[in-house]
Formats: sequence, C-alpha cells, structure tokens
Amino acid sequence: MSNPLIYDIQPIEFRLDLKDPFIFTAHHIDYFPAGNEQLGPVSPPTADKPYRMYYGDVVPGFPEHPHTGFETITLVERGYVDHFDSLGNSGRYAEGDVQWLSTGNGVEHCEMFPLLHQDKENTFELFQIWFNSSPEEKTHDADYKMMWRENIPHVNKTDANEKQSDIRVISGVFEDTLAISRPPHSWAASAENKVNIYMIVMQPNAELDIPATTATSTRFAYYYEGPDMQIAGQNIPFKHLVELKPDEVIHLKNGEFESRILWLEGEPIGAPVAMRGPFVLNSDDELNHAFARYRQTHFGPWPWPSPAPVFKREQPRFASYKKGQEMEYPENNQINT
Repeated sequence: MSNPLIYDIQPIEFRLDLKDPFIFTAHHIDYFPAGNEQLGPVSPPTADKPYRMYYGDVVPGFPEHPHTGFETITLVERGYVDHFDSLGNSGRYAEGDVQWLSTGNGVEHCEMFPLLHQDKENTFELFQIWFNSSPEEKTHDADYKMMWRENIPHVNKTDANEKQSDIRVISGVFEDTLAISRPPHSWAASAENKVNIYMIVMQPNAELDIPATTATSTRFAYYYEGPDMQIAGQNIPFKHLVELKPDEVIHLKNGEFESRILWLEGEPIGAPVAMRGPFVLNSDDELNHAFARYRQTHFGPWPWPSPAPVFKREQPRFASYKKGQEMEYPENNQINT
C-alpha cells in the first residue's frame, strides 16, 4: 500500500534508529521479581523473563559510565531510577517522571534501578532518547533537569464520539499547551527548532489529529502498546516505528483497546555526526580528543562510594543540583513500597 504520508515502517525489538536531531531511542522493559534487602532481585531470570538491564553486581542498572556531546532524555513508565553523577548531583525518580541530561563537554553518571517492592514484582519500563546537541552546545558544561510527573502538562482531547486521548507534552508544544522548559543549552530549548515530544494514550476507538509541523522537520511515531491502530489511514502493527510526512496533519485512529504512542519530531541540526560508543561529536578528531581527555580526567572525580550506589528503600523522589547545594522535591514525594 502506497501512502504519501508514511515514509517508512520498521519493526522494533529494543532500539529505535532515528534521524537528526534524534540519534536513537532505547525502549527498555524488564520483568524483575520482588526485591531483596539489597534492592536486587530475589530470584534469577527465567527464559520467558530475562534481565536485559542488569549490569550491576546486585542492583539492576548501569553503573558509572561517561557521556559527552549529546543529551539523554529518560522517560520512566514503570519502576524507579536512582541517579548519581560526577557533578555531585543525585536523585530518585519514578513512573511518569522525565530526566533531561545535557552531557555537554563531558559527565559521568550512573542509572540504577532499585527493586523497592518486596511483596510483588518490580516491572520496569523506560524510554531513553539520545538527542543530539549542536556543535556549540557540545562545548558547554553538563547540566540536568528533572521534570516531575505532577508538573508535566497534559492535553485531553475528546473526539466526535466522546472518546478521549491524553497527550503528555514532554517537549515543545501541542496546540496551545507548552512543555516545561528544557535545559538552556539544548537544541530543544529554542521554540524555532520545534522539538515536540509527546507521550500519547488513546482510549478504545478514540481518534486524534496531530498538527502539522515544518516541512524540514524529522517526524516519527512509535506504536508501543495496543493491538490495533491506524496512522494516516494505514494499519500499523504493535511495536512498529513509523516515519511520517511532517508538514501534514496526521490522523490517528485507535482500535478496541487502549493504545500508547511515543511521538518525536524536530528540526534537524544539520551538523556532521561522529559517534563512538557513548560519545557523540562532529568528527573523528574530536572523538579522539574527547577519549584522550576522558582517560586523563574522567570528566571530573567520582564523588560517590561505589560505581553503582543506590538510596535506601524508603527514600522518596527528589533531585539535587549544584553539587547537592539545592534540593528539589515533587509535590507528592511519598514512596509506596
């Protein structure tokens, strides 16, 4: 079927390969069992429930590792994340929260996934968007910002048949609703770059129109939950990534069950991309220089007692900034284990 609004459709297992200004997105899901006293799993993985994100010795997650030259946008759907970095900052965030980390000219951090529930499974799911930085933005110091679920704007749209869709506006704008501001040295911080990131939940049989953006933008929709969805009049299988024409209104029509979509669009940066592991720069020479600098400095001393620290089970959600001198808590920061 030829569809002028759809450029490409790809099945997704884990990684969404994207286009400028996006690099890729990882969709992590793990079905961890109940947690033990050390916040690790009480039992080993099974064939039908493997552990995909278990790089720590006890607690799942990603111990101390470096980044430079891009941004990680981490959207937690289920579970908890403990963050520590070489700037001296730390925090705990959870379902519905978003962490926006500008790695700039270099930072080390760790992302651990403590299993807080001892009486039930600890299902864990997140998206991590690797989002590029402009050549100038790559030179700035690293920075990060927490976007708490209580503060992220939602748009509720009701169609002609009284069916609803919820659009969570992570970046940019949906109709007249603006997202929380992004870190200042981000390609997404400027409205002219039209970086729109939405998490969309559609009721059964709901319909929704996504407004057009500029003809030069990149535009993707990832249909990641639900059995039956039409995008631009075409049936889209579950867990497929759709590249779309940006300067047309795109009509979404849901099937008989609730569906969820990650929506990504934005103006390209247009600079050369040189990527090696966790470093994203503009040339091989820049990469070589960055790796040499990392070997010498580790992007600053690691101020934590281990490469994979975690907070205590009872720690509520919070974020620290400026080497822990500033503390921030969401409105509802009680933990429920």
